[in-house]
Order: sequence, then structure tokens, then C-alpha cells
Amino acid sequence: MVDRYQLAPGLEVSRVITGLWQVADLEREGSTLDPAQAADAMRPYVEAGLTTFDMADHYGSSEVIVGAYDATPAPEALTKWVPEPGALEPATVRAAVQLALERLQRDSLELMQFHSWNYWDPSYLDGLAVLQQLCDEGLIRHLGMTNTDAAHMRMLLHTGVPVVTNQVCFSLLDQRPKQGLTQLCEEHDLSLLGYGTLAGGFLTDRWLDAPEPEALETWSQMKYKRFVDVAGGWSRLQTVLRASRRVADRHDVSIANVACRYVLEQPGVAAIIIGARLGHSEHIAATRRLFEFELSEDDHAELEEAIATLDPIPGDSGDEYRREPFLTASGDLSHHVTGFPPAYEVRPRPAGGEQVLSGTIWEDLAGFSRAVRRGNRVWISGTTATHGDRLIGGNDLASQTHFIIDKIEGALQSVGGRLADVVRTRVYLRNGDDWEPISRAHGARFGAIQPANTLVQAPPIGDEYLVEIDAEALLPEN
Repeated sequence: MVDRYQLAPGLEVSRVITGLWQVADLEREGSTLDPAQAADAMRPYVEAGLTTFDMADHYGSSEVIVGAYDATPAPEALTKWVPEPGALEPATVRAAVQLALERLQRDSLELMQFHSWNYWDPSYLDGLAVLQQLCDEGLIRHLGMTNTDAAHMRMLLHTGVPVVTNQVCFSLLDQRPKQGLTQLCEEHDLSLLGYGTLAGGFLTDRWLDAPEPEALETWSQMKYKRFVDVAGGWSRLQTVLRASRRVADRHDVSIANVACRYVLEQPGVAAIIIGARLGHSEHIAATRRLFEFELSEDDHAELEEAIATLDPIPGDSGDEYRREPFLTASGDLSHHVTGFPPAYEVRPRPAGGEQVLSGTIWEDLAGFSRAVRRGNRVWISGTTATHGDRLIGGNDLASQTHFIIDKIEGALQSVGGRLADVVRTRVYLRNGDDWEPISRAHGARFGAIQPANTLVQAPPIGDEYLVEIDAEALLPEN
């Protein structure tokens, strides 16, 4: 029997979700899978109780294949939308949802998961606002995110965005969700969907005591070999595989079973996603073994001891798509995006230099710019957690602070700078007793930069604003 989990009202899924990202790999030479034949290859999964499938607009013809599945009951179809960076007009968002509906041949999407390439451009909040509206219209039943760190998931929840899931990489090699996401799930009605659980197949018996591969066969292997390398290399992977084998022997299962069961038993994890190459290979019987055993405290302790020998994967969940080292199949974002437009409008200043406008109601009202650049110096105005006429982060101190720093980073990005170029910040608190969560959020973003800083109690105008920050940056001479 395959365990099931209720992600949200009216949406129950199998705790192992069949991932269809490898459809894109199968089609990468330009061919397209036959939808009827590929849909027929889904049938053994459904009949075995693995009734939930994960796909995306860019996973080749995966949505079309699931739409071609004509047996009853219909499988649960979880899809995602990964737009190009930049402005998201309502018509663009609506067209993406309509395309998914057409491909899936459904009247509503059970779960639409949204991916944002960066946080410095608040356009993703505009896209989410339209997706919320489409939920109200009944075209989408539930919203989720992908590759979003704990700070920004918290921000969305406190802003009132009704996200119910976050799909992130989680494995014996990748422990980043434990940096805050698993705790956030315990505090809020939020579930994690773990992918990369087998690290492209490297967390299986196939690679135990095997030589390091010289040639990689799939995009998935190309991607997760980078995870292996930054975690300490092949020898440290073997340490984890040997510990997993010892645990597996105690339960008469495979290393893959242990790796998957480990993630399934983590707090906040509703389900894991295991990839399938439809019509090419099946591991259905092996997958069902996951629900026939549980790991003991001693098992977890032995696995954690092996994990402790690894170097942590850099950054937070999703950073492999946002900053170096880019842990993608190509080692950069070249096969994902064409570039990053300025987050905010930039205009020449009559007196020289450039000005940055973020479009808040305050800039026109009070006659100021979000930022001004002259030469290699950038001055950033006092910034609150405002996007257009909306408050972001609700009354959560850390969330307001993180969004403010996102805006500062967006202003810098718009004139060719980075957050690392900041040399001074000034933080203004409404209430001096609020210093600690605000300072911790500032430290999380500036800890490796350590600009000069002043922290003062000086209430921002507007009762809803709990913190305000201004900044100065010095861009490199080149």
C-alpha cells in the first residue's frame, strides 16, 4: 500500500510522486515522445498506487502526455510554471495557465507551482498576485512555490499569499531545507515536496565502491555530479553510500530505499519526487518497498554521522539557480534564461548620472528616487517594505527586512551593482525592542559583506512600516 498525504483541502497525493522532468532529457535531441504511448506507460504507476505526477511547462511534452492519459481515475497532476525573468503582465500569467489547462485537458489545475529566478526583482510578486486571482476564478485550485528559501517563503506567507507547498532539493547530500524550511513547515500550514532525493541516481547501489564516472549520460547526472563535487567529492559520497548500505542491510532494502525513506521521515516533508523515464525503465516494485519499513533512531544516527563528513551545499534552498556555484546541468543558467533585465526603471538625471525608480506611491508623492548613481557611487533612499501600493511581509519584522534588502539589491542590480558593493547601511526601527529579528535578517544578508552600519530608533512614517533602511554602495572601478 502506498502512503498518501493531504496537501490541501481536496488535494491528496501519493507520498512518492513520479517526476517527469526526464521527458525533456528524452526529447533533447529534438524528437517528441508519442503522447498516447507515453501516457500508456503511466498506467502501471497508477495501478500500483503511485497516482501523482509532477511536471512543468519546460519538461518537454510532459503536460501533453499526462493530458493524454484517458483512464479512470485520472492521476493527480502537479505542474509548475517557470517564466523568463522580467515583468509579468496579467495577460502573460493568464496565458501560461491557459496553456497548461489545454495541455492537461483539464478545467482547473490541482497545484500550480511557481518559480522565481531571483528575489531582487519584485515582478514575481506581481505574477503571484495574478495567480491568486486565477485561484479565485477557479482556474487554479492551489498554489505552490519551487526552489524558494525559508526567508522568502515566510515573507509570502506573512504577505497573505496562499501557498501550500514548496518543492526543493532534499537528500542525504543536500541538507539545506534544514536551515529553516522544515521549521517553517512546523509553524505554518506548509508542506515540502523533496526532489533530487536520489541525486540523479548517485545515491544508489550502482555507485557503491564504483569508480568515479568519466562520462555522464543524462542531464540529471550532469547536475547532481556537481552536488557530489561541492559536497566533498567521490570519496565522501562513498562514505555516505557505505553507511546507507549498512542501514539497508538491516532492513533488507536498497540504498535508494534508505535515501528516499530518510527524506520522507524529515519534518515538513509531505512527499518526495522520483524521476521516471516513461517507456524506458520502471522501478515501481522497488519504490513500493519504501512503505514497508521505517528507519530507527540508530539508523538516523548512522546516516547523520556520514552526512557530517560532507561539505554543506552552498547557500540556501534554490540558490543553485540564483548564485555561483550554479549547480545545474550546464554549470550556469545558459540553458534556462537569456538574461536578467533591470529590476527597476532607470533614467538619466538632468544633473548627471542615473536615477532608479521602483514605482512606489511615495516616490512621486515626495519627489525622490529609489536610488541615484553618480560615477561609481550609489545612494539608496530610505526603503520600506512597499511594492507599488502593497505592504510586503505583513507585520513580520524579519520578512519586512528581507524584502527591503531585496529592493536595495534590485536598485543596485538596475545600475550594474551587487549587494556586495554596499559599504554602509542605516536601519531605522519603529520600536527599539524589535532590534533582534531585524538585526538577524540584516546579518543573514550582509554577514559576508559587513558594511558600516548604524541602528537607531526612529519610527518610519506609516504605522504598518516597522523598519526602514537606507544604503550606500561603491561599485568597482571597472
